[in-house]
Amino acid sequence: MQTPTKIHLFTGFLGTGKTTAIRSLIAQKPSHEKWLLIVNEFGEVGIDGAVLSNNGIPVTELTGGCLCCSAGAELGDTMRQVLAEFQPTRILIEASGLAHAAGVIDELKTPEFAQKLEIAAAFTLIDPRHFADDNYFRNPLYYDQIGVSDVLVASKIDLCNAEELARFRERATNLFPPKALVAETDNAAMQLSWLDTEVVAKSRYRLKTQPENTLGFQSQGFTFAAECQFDVDKISQFFQQLPNLADGLVRAKGVFQVDGTWVWLNWSDGHWGATQVAWRRDNRFELIAKSFDVDEIERCLRLAFQAA
Repeated sequence: MQTPTKIHLFTGFLGTGKTTAIRSLIAQKPSHEKWLLIVNEFGEVGIDGAVLSNNGIPVTELTGGCLCCSAGAELGDTMRQVLAEFQPTRILIEASGLAHAAGVIDELKTPEFAQKLEIAAAFTLIDPRHFADDNYFRNPLYYDQIGVSDVLVASKIDLCNAEELARFRERATNLFPPKALVAETDNAAMQLSWLDTEVVAKSRYRLKTQPENTLGFQSQGFTFAAECQFDVDKISQFFQQLPNLADGLVRAKGVFQVDGTWVWLNWSDGHWGATQVAWRRDNRFELIAKSFDVDEIERCLRLAFQAA
């Protein structure tokens, strides 16, 4: 009988560093293991899949919804296909920041996959500043993501003060059922050994109600031809003025060719940064906010093109 494929779910609210965490693990992948990535995004344009590609690891993208809601049926179809085609040792799933994580596990705990998949350690990345905020814990979506995890990763401890860290540690210690591992890291740097963390017994996975809960956010994606180049100063200015262009902005990210170099630009929690990537297929950008003028966003992006 074939050894079941271990499957790991990576979840966490918008901007907590899921993509960065998976990139950190990819850099440590044992040569004898065969990995596959499934990336789910809330919007229609897959930025994270572009960032994670070109690592010698197959990447499958599911866009336009959270895995347990509109994309739930597609997840089952995708799983059948990749298991038959690749026979991976491990599958890493990056869920949308707006996904009901418990429902994703339920989608995979069906009799069809019982002999083919081993539900291995699930990871939830959190910002300790949010974790210490009672308003976040009142949100069913956030609480669901915390509850499903075996490994709770505080990914931005370098941005926390002593009081916030103490509050996080106290609350994490008192979670019930307790987590198999609570980890703290800068910039979502992961340890490969965490993948083999034991799975915590849970009384249930799925919430009683599973609404298509986007919390009032909307997204919009933009793509531009690969030959388009962006000016470094102009695209930097665009990211700096984004909060003024989108009301309630929570996330913005893109892959751009900037002065001959391809970079992943990532805006979260009022900060943005750049990382070089191997993607070359096209330029793409996506944002998630409460409201914005789509035409104005596109106009500003085009103004950031490098002069011919």
